[in-house]
Amino acid sequence: MILSIIIPTYNEEKTIIKILERIKNNSSSLFEYEVIVIDDGSTDNSRKLLENNKHLYTKLLINEINKGKGFSVKKGILNSSGTYIIFQDADFEYDPADFKKFEKIFAEFGADGIIGSRFVYANYTRSHNILNKFGNKLLTLIFNLLYNSTFTDIYSCYFAFKKNLLDVQTLRTEGFEQHAEILCKVIKKGNKFYEVPISYNGRSYAEGKKIRPYHFFTILFQIIRERFL
Repeated sequence: MILSIIIPTYNEEKTIIKILERIKNNSSSLFEYEVIVIDDGSTDNSRKLLENNKHLYTKLLINEINKGKGFSVKKGILNSSGTYIIFQDADFEYDPADFKKFEKIFAEFGADGIIGSRFVYANYTRSHNILNKFGNKLLTLIFNLLYNSTFTDIYSCYFAFKKNLLDVQTLRTEGFEQHAEILCKVIKKGNKFYEVPISYNGRSYAEGKKIRPYHFFTILFQIIRERFL
């Protein structure tokens, strides 16, 4: 089985190679890793570092200008060949060592999708912005009510799913709300979903975190729209 790891990156020269090395050193006995990096028009040394470390990934896709995370995610999925997809940020908020938990659930239970929860966490979680947490809790509650589910953290980056449950060409969004669109589409098509605890070392805004409180409204709109399409 192949797990396609989609890694969009923009100006992450400090961490991108470390993330790729962590994935490389985390090889699996259950899955073959297909590591797809999408450099989204980085203006720092990210692209040069990636081109000098080709042994750390399977494919490198280049956006000559910055297109946004959603565009890069879509491009990565379109160029993937795995049975399963998982997303990895390039900033070290999430630890690829947790991939093993997803692999085990896919192998043992034939899961359609799995969310890694930062709130039912494994070894640690970093205290972060309280408004972000409240917003996520509210979005998760609304999502659970609309989609008859029991998740604790729908906006975790670590969402893994069977690729055949998503028609990438139908994705309408390319902003932060795209995660919600993907999740909603997969949930509507699949039947068996799980949640696993993960560790989380979230960044502050000063350290480069990009999502903002106002994104709450575009995400909420997407959740509601997808439910009634």
